[in-house]
Formats: sequence, C-alpha cells, structure tokens
Amino acid sequence: MSKLPGPYSRFIEQFPSCGAGYEKLANVSREAAGFETRDAELLKLALAIGSRLEGAVHSHTRRAREAGASAADVRGVAILGLTTLGFPQTMMGLSWVEDVLRDEGDGASGPAAGRKKEKKAGKKGKKKGSKGRKG
Repeated sequence: MSKLPGPYSRFIEQFPSCGAGYEKLANVSREAAGFETRDAELLKLALAIGSRLEGAVHSHTRRAREAGASAADVRGVAILGLTTLGFPQTMMGLSWVEDVLRDEGDGASGPAAGRKKEKKAGKKGKKKGSKGRKG
C-alpha cells in the first residue's frame, strides 16, 4: 500500500493495540465478505462517497487504483451515485476522486478535460463579433 495518511500513522503510534485490533477487524471483514480486493475497494469507495467521508474517499480511491481499478472504474463508482445520492453529493464525491487522480497525473482525462475540449470546439465556429445568437 502507498504511504499511510499522517493522522492514521500517528494513531497507530499512540495506540498500537487499537491499531492492531482495527487491522485485524479489517482483514477478517474482508475475508468474510469474499470479494476480490479490487471489487472490495470499489465497494468501500461507494460507501465512503455515500457517507460523505472525504478522507475515506481519497483512501479507497488510492487503494482501488493500487488493486487494479482504472481511473474510469473509480469515476464510474462516483457517477453511479447520481440517482441514489443526488447530484450535489455525487459531484462532491467525484471531486474527491479527481483529487487522487490528479495527484496520480490521471486527472487530465476527467470530465473537466472533456468540457475544455467542447468549449474550444464551440469557439472555432463563431465569427468575430458574434454573440452566438441566431436571428
């Protein structure tokens, strides 16, 4: 796994028995669930988005990517929230996913990149002085 977040590392240092118990519970619950690591991390990402837990969204996005999920996979998990969580919460979760993808250098292919291309294409067709109105 990539570098652990600072607060989690400090928690483990201050309370090693709690940290060990938490890790054991995490391992046992993963085994009991029976999902492959990639799928489990995508599911945990969905739960984190639904619970509005920014740190967990960042963590499970990273973990899902490390387990083989593509950028499209993690974006897709966020997008699936549209009809269940609503538009604002979906956009919030997607922005947190994009934070991680941008840090990885994979943010350029995200939704914002598509909008930039659309804007450029729209500008090419306008004449000078045109306000874009028909009539």
